Amino acid sequence: MLSALNVLGLFTTLASAAPAAVPEFPHILVTRQDIQTPVNSSLPNVTIFATGGTIASQGSTNLQTVGYQIGLGVQELVDAVPEILNVSNIAGYQVSNVGSGSINETISLTLAHMINDELAKDEIAGVIITHGTDTLEETAFFMESTVNSSKPVICVGAMRPATALSADGPLNLLQAVTLAASPAGRNRGTMITLNDRIGSAFYTTKNNANTLDTFFSTEAGQLGVFINQVPYFFFAPAEPVGRIKFDVSEFKSLAQVDIIYAHQDMNPALFNASIESGADGIVIAGVGAGGTSSKAALAAEQVYNATGIPFISSHRSSDGFVPNREDSWSIGSGFYNPQKARILLQLALTAGYSEDEIREAFAASYPMP
Repeated sequence: MLSALNVLGLFTTLASAAPAAVPEFPHILVTRQDIQTPVNSSLPNVTIFATGGTIASQGSTNLQTVGYQIGLGVQELVDAVPEILNVSNIAGYQVSNVGSGSINETISLTLAHMINDELAKDEIAGVIITHGTDTLEETAFFMESTVNSSKPVICVGAMRPATALSADGPLNLLQAVTLAASPAGRNRGTMITLNDRIGSAFYTTKNNANTLDTFFSTEAGQLGVFINQVPYFFFAPAEPVGRIKFDVSEFKSLAQVDIIYAHQDMNPALFNASIESGADGIVIAGVGAGGTSSKAALAAEQVYNATGIPFISSHRSSDGFVPNREDSWSIGSGFYNPQKARILLQLALTAGYSEDEIREAFAASYPMP
């Protein structure tokens, strides 16, 4: 957790704008600064929550695509794409300005609280989270599980810094604003949009560390695409099977859940080390359909018997299904990959779910018999 987080609020001068509600988290300072932009009463209102990442980064040359520096704020992001103001009136909050590997529970809960409050306003059409791509799917899934609104929540990032040749951030942001402002985006939950694609946060995963075409769902497919910057959906709105919504309005922190990666000759002592560091639950990124070595499985079972903390067996492969095994001490993650299984377990534990309720939460996504 960050010891201090300087959060600058940046807000468009909408005629009826009221002071923003500030989440009550320790070590977070939220202030507000107006962006002076024309307001068009005929346009919808969209709010951007900026967290940092490549989309807010600059390199030393236009050829640099790794090793760049984060630092651009909401104002700079909007200034780079003035066409956005033809689509929507923009309001913005700088919630953090870090690489997405540094996003933590404080930032995630701040986003969930502020976004729920923002979407409750009648004048707001939708919201956007600008985010680094490395853990974008985790924040998107967290919003999918904690934001209770029919209005669109769009997570967007970039694979190239703003200074690069053919930088993808500006067009990605324009498309995200267009989607957030569109009535067609309603009742679709949280969505991820990059590289002309629209994906469900429930299913979408980052599949490549470097290339532009990295966010997609190989099993469930894409929800839609942008044609001439207009969102086109392949399907009517539908709820993902097994999706669970949590009320996090009273959450100040989250349960600690660790992920342990399975491999040949994995160290069984890692399970005890996790418990000793305070883990409330463990997700195993297993080989195949949730497997581990026999030594690791025995060590994990001994830890479970001694502590009773829940273990989730997931898969380290990009896709797959992990079922419950009869009389097993671990819980099969179903279609949830390790990082999404971790978030679901965190939320369930923080909400006070029993082991049986946790098992039911994961089983809700299993195929019907």
